[in-house]
Amino acid sequence: MNVKAYLEITMVISEENRPAAAKVYTDYRGPFLSQIKGATSKELLIRDEDVQVLHGFDSIENAKAYLDSDMFKNDVAVGLSSLWSADPDVRIYMVA
Repeated sequence: MNVKAYLEITMVISEENRPAAAKVYTDYRGPFLSQIKGATSKELLIRDEDVQVLHGFDSIENAKAYLDSDMFKNDVAVGLSSLWSADPDVRIYMVA
């Protein structure tokens, strides 16, 4: 399945909280890929200034729907919210 859209979530997470954030990523990567409609990929990107999770989808509609899913709202966001130093930056991109 080809990636047609990306959901990028950029989070400011202190270095001491990054192992906990990586655990949330690892715990939900498999379920995301197997249970979320249209999910094609999920990558963790780390920079000195922030952490990004790049989610690949087959459509913009499915990328938007993930943000309203139980997995995102009740598991992923809950697991990460206490680790954020600022509100995350959430963006959706269409692949040209």
